[in-house]
Amino acid sequence: MAKRGGFPGGMGIPGNMNNLMKQAQKMQKQMEEATKELEEKEVTASAGGGAVEVTVSGKKEVTKVKLAEEVVDPDDIEMLEDLIMAATNEALRKIEEESQQSMSKITGGLGGLGGGFPF
Repeated sequence: MAKRGGFPGGMGIPGNMNNLMKQAQKMQKQMEEATKELEEKEVTASAGGGAVEVTVSGKKEVTKVKLAEEVVDPDDIEMLEDLIMAATNEALRKIEEESQQSMSKITGGLGGLGGGFPF
């Protein structure tokens, strides 16, 4: 008759679980620190050969828009709108890339905490 209760192998599993929890807490703290550091960063992207520059914070907020005088043409507002949109999207892409790189350093490239698990 098989034994009832307990874990097979004695204290191995609870000990491993405790280790795993400590590692998870350490990783969470590192992620919080990295997030705070990232929120304080700013990236700038330009469009139209530098005619339009947009700066975005790590919080993904536009903090600055700089326009060259020659790009402000009242007869071609559509081009200016397109340049602002392009510079903004590029700045957002850059900050997202920095965020992913920062987090992958902490998680070791796991791709999220549930990555690779079948459930």
